[in-house]
Amino acid sequence: MASIKSEQAIADLLHNLQIDVTAAYRTQCTPEWRNLDHSPDYNKFYFILEGEGWVRVEEQTIHPRPGQLFFAPAYTNQGYSAVNDNAFLKYWCHFTTRAGAFDLFQWIGVPYCIDIHDKERVSRLFERLVEPQGSSALVTLIRQKSVMLEILATYLEHVPVQVLQHRSEEINRLNVIHDYVDKHLHLSISVDELASLLHLHPNYFIAYFKKRFGVSPHKYVNRKRAEKAKTLLMTTALSIKEISALTGFPDTNHFTKFFRKETGFSPTEFRGIYAS
Repeated sequence: MASIKSEQAIADLLHNLQIDVTAAYRTQCTPEWRNLDHSPDYNKFYFILEGEGWVRVEEQTIHPRPGQLFFAPAYTNQGYSAVNDNAFLKYWCHFTTRAGAFDLFQWIGVPYCIDIHDKERVSRLFERLVEPQGSSALVTLIRQKSVMLEILATYLEHVPVQVLQHRSEEINRLNVIHDYVDKHLHLSISVDELASLLHLHPNYFIAYFKKRFGVSPHKYVNRKRAEKAKTLLMTTALSIKEISALTGFPDTNHFTKFFRKETGFSPTEFRGIYAS
């Protein structure tokens, strides 16, 4: 149950995930490739194609092999070096994954190096990341973000993910909010109520909440109302009036306006699209 609740809290954080690629290249390292002590404010991926070398994250030293994907999280002490003339040929990228005010990997812990079974697919992804195609800078940026998300998803689906120990208490507090909102969506939910759950002053709570979730408490509750409404429209035969009441809108017209603003469709239009 605790694991499921942690996943729910992380899922809430991911609603506002912002991913940015700051550098991506295919590089033949030289024997002089070396840095023994640095703490970057970005994450790294190395996809090793050929060669030898070592990398370090905190106290853990790893010798990635060709066909392995190495990950180093931001804000950790790192080092790396070639070991001979047969230095790494690798794809690499620097990126950030902001979830609220923190990077995603400041919340979760993952292994630093994994074997890649479908090496050709991952090579193609990195090739597209390094040389994104687009008819404009905007299209190129969108495609680069899309590829980076695919690489990240490929990595995460092959590794165990756990909430970092020093974040466990934080996640538990976020779960208190998550559970309360889920159980009271049919009622009016005030900032004062939510703040009292964590024994915080309402003004401080708003800043605290926005820093963690990346949105205000009001927007978070509205998002949860819209999610529940969409689920009920897709999976039940309840009337619009009944769904309106279950998501905290005694007035159906108010609910319809809210739902259109959140989704671009009226409740009836949304149900019709899903049904078709």
